[in-house]
Amino acid sequence: MATFLVVDSDSAPAGPRELTSDQAGRLAVTRFLNFQAGGRAMTINVPGTAGELTFTGSIDYRGKIGYGVVRGTGRDTSSDGLIQWTAANVLVHPMVNAPAKAPARPPGSGWYSRPLQKHGSSLDSSLAIALKLGSDRPDNAELLPQNGAAWVGRDRLDGHQVDIMTGPSAERATSGTAGTSGTAGASGTAGASGTAGAVRYWIGSDGTMYRVRVGVASASRPVVIDFDTQKYVPVRPVPGVTPAR
Repeated sequence: MATFLVVDSDSAPAGPRELTSDQAGRLAVTRFLNFQAGGRAMTINVPGTAGELTFTGSIDYRGKIGYGVVRGTGRDTSSDGLIQWTAANVLVHPMVNAPAKAPARPPGSGWYSRPLQKHGSSLDSSLAIALKLGSDRPDNAELLPQNGAAWVGRDRLDGHQVDIMTGPSAERATSGTAGTSGTAGASGTAGASGTAGAVRYWIGSDGTMYRVRVGVASASRPVVIDFDTQKYVPVRPVPGVTPAR
């Protein structure tokens, strides 16, 4: 069963409109298009009281694995370095002078493994959310509006005209009908503590996902995930390590 990120009804923007059938259809297929593409390049900006962390890299949505480089802004370099992750495990390769882009082939040594933290880590919550933005099947377009998904407005990103939409509300997505639409069960992921934050999707006319903004419980401001910020580089697993899924 697919899992769709949700938006807390208390955090929904003022004045949303009901989705048209076209908008619902595009919202329903946007994660499936990521899966069909195989993978997407992205930049993830993670705010924090100690400074911002920025991930630059790629996610293989079919292999369910991400890889790239993390760099801090306005903070020390203790979190800087290469990172590769799945839904269960994180591999980190600390670097004092982390490059702007990760090498296409991960180093063969210097990695440390740890479980992906489900609570208390804004970075891990952001990585988990980014990994869920691909699905091997579309969501149910008819049930998305019934469960609170809405149109918020229009924008233009890198030359693309996009519609801004919210996902289903947390309250409706956890009701008995939501489970049949593939929308239930993501509130803990989005909020990282069982409380979903506000989620907005910037979606093009063909259903392509260009940006996602999501509230994470452990972050003071929303996390922003921008797609196609650089060329997609296929993800190669760290040599000698079998990713835990």
